[in-house]
Amino acid sequence: MSTRSPLPPPERLLLGPGPSMVSQRVLRAMSIPLVGHLDPAFLQIMDDTKRLLQMAFQTRNEMTIPMSGTGSAGMETCFVNLLEPGDEAIVCINGVFGTRMADIVERCGAKLCKVEAPWGRIIESADLKAALNRGTKPKLVAVVHAETSTGVLQPLEEIGALARAAGALFVVDAVTSLGGHPVRVDDWGIDACYSGTQKCLSCPPGLSPVTFSPRAVDVLRQRKTKVQSWYLDLTMIEKYWGNDRVYHHTAPITMNYALNEALRIIEEEGLETRWTRHQKNHQALKAGLAAIGIGLASQENHQLWSLNSVQIPGDVDDAKVRSILLNELNIEIGGGLGVLKGKTWRIGLMGESSSPASVLLVLSALERVLPRCGYKVEGGAAVAAAERVYG
Repeated sequence: MSTRSPLPPPERLLLGPGPSMVSQRVLRAMSIPLVGHLDPAFLQIMDDTKRLLQMAFQTRNEMTIPMSGTGSAGMETCFVNLLEPGDEAIVCINGVFGTRMADIVERCGAKLCKVEAPWGRIIESADLKAALNRGTKPKLVAVVHAETSTGVLQPLEEIGALARAAGALFVVDAVTSLGGHPVRVDDWGIDACYSGTQKCLSCPPGLSPVTFSPRAVDVLRQRKTKVQSWYLDLTMIEKYWGNDRVYHHTAPITMNYALNEALRIIEEEGLETRWTRHQKNHQALKAGLAAIGIGLASQENHQLWSLNSVQIPGDVDDAKVRSILLNELNIEIGGGLGVLKGKTWRIGLMGESSSPASVLLVLSALERVLPRCGYKVEGGAAVAAAERVYG
């Protein structure tokens, strides 16, 4: 029996659906000494992190905090705090994560109304309007901004306006968009929004930033029943993150160090500059793929910059390509989910992973690997097309 430690793992270029690459600054922040979760020094870090999250979400919402847990914890936080048994909720579904939201709504004991679109397509505001015209009186309308399973970027402003006109709260999943795409919580009238640290924020997985509007907080205050989850109950957690500093659970100290540093990097770069960087790298990757006859599977003009859903060409073996990339070249890309399994690759260009170097490296790797899997390419064509985008 081997006594060799499995650590450290190989160094990979992470270009899958998450986690993304992490700055050395963030890794160093995770190595600094621990303090207690009520230590005055840590409380200062909490306050600074809250300020930085308000910047990232583009909001003044007082209740803007990182929940202890991955993006799925943020998803549950929004629904279990806002829904009570018997409430109605509309969930827009065009991929895996809309499906998960619907599952949580039912677990809350709420009445679920689905507005659906084919995977790879956006939710049309006319379909939501039709659902509202059928007499549904939802307490909330929920939609995924960046559907990680399909690479679709959902327009939000019209859907948000329809939700407000119906008197409903507007809930948004921004797990794969926050920090890589514009997410304007206040301007777009979003009432509850959640994300994850391991995508465009380029922090290890483990925290889920959430933000609740004053309108959403009022709904929380007026609940007739206890929040279904003790661990995610904001009526208690807000007392720890607010002025009272009442103990609820032991905060993940090291992860909060990491998030604070990752957000400081974003602040230094500037949100507008960061969004432009993600857009440019997406355009270069798309151009490079097109030069070798490969397109994106998501709807034109509604494609994520941070997560590219790539159509697998011809009879190319999905798993074989990804295995060669990972085991021989140390490049991770993701496979398709659900109905897109075996049909798409998911190439993430998120945060630290979104760079010209990453784009050119993965395109060069595909030019080498695809011919071994039966797909002919013109050597250098993909890289040359991407370089033309960079100018």
